[in-house]
Amino acid sequence: MAKLTLFHLERCPYCIQARKYLSELQAEDPRYASVTIELIDERKNKALADAHDYYLVPTFYLGSQKLFEGIMTKADVQDVLEKALIAH
Repeated sequence: MAKLTLFHLERCPYCIQARKYLSELQAEDPRYASVTIELIDERKNKALADAHDYYLVPTFYLGSQKLFEGIMTKADVQDVLEKALIAH
């Protein structure tokens, strides 16, 4: 399984909601808790954020592939987690 990277801003309401969905889904399904997720605050790690092609946060990457960018529903977050589970 590949590692997910989540670019976010600490006080962004959409990022806060996406992280809340992550926590809920990981509590609901132990498979999701096994997914490694690196949280990158784009203000604190500007060089790494600038090295990726995205405009909005939250943005999920699986390796170098962008999976989702922008306002997310719980189903969107679940889809990202599912893709991480099946990635080799």
